[in-house]
Amino acid sequence: MRGDLYDEIVTVPITETSRRPIALNEKSHFGKLTDKALELSLIEAAYLMKNNRLDIYKDNVKCEPSYIINLIKERDIYGKFLVYSDLKNRGYVIKTGFKYGSEFRLYERGLAPGKGHSNYLVKVVYEKYEINALDFASYVRVAHGVNKNLLLAVVDDDLDITYYNIEWTRP
Repeated sequence: MRGDLYDEIVTVPITETSRRPIALNEKSHFGKLTDKALELSLIEAAYLMKNNRLDIYKDNVKCEPSYIINLIKERDIYGKFLVYSDLKNRGYVIKTGFKYGSEFRLYERGLAPGKGHSNYLVKVVYEKYEINALDFASYVRVAHGVNKNLLLAVVDDDLDITYYNIEWTRP
């Protein structure tokens, strides 16, 4: 399948002969469907490319995986890509968590947008990242306010990920 890179979005056209982008969205919940295409975030597209399910082109030239990974690193979202890939490989459905101030919304296996609610908001931080206590409290408060738990994904210097399930409790 072919996708074309435009800044941070990879567009996979829907044609009469290829309905695969629709199936990719409906079955695996990747991207956002429009009338003419499936729009993937750079992270989603890189994941699909890494798994040999998508070829990415820029200005009609096929991109090497190393080019896309370097692009992700330049945009300082490599940690998010690692967490996304790890959670997707574990079978979770992942959508953006932007409106909740987090990187992702995480759906348990078997659930998806329209079929249930996400259980977690995922916040990605690096091991050496300093979290202000008030900011951390606001992450937890927002998650609790929308009936979700906060999953803190900590990426260490070796690019290993440790997850912490943060729940709000009343003292």
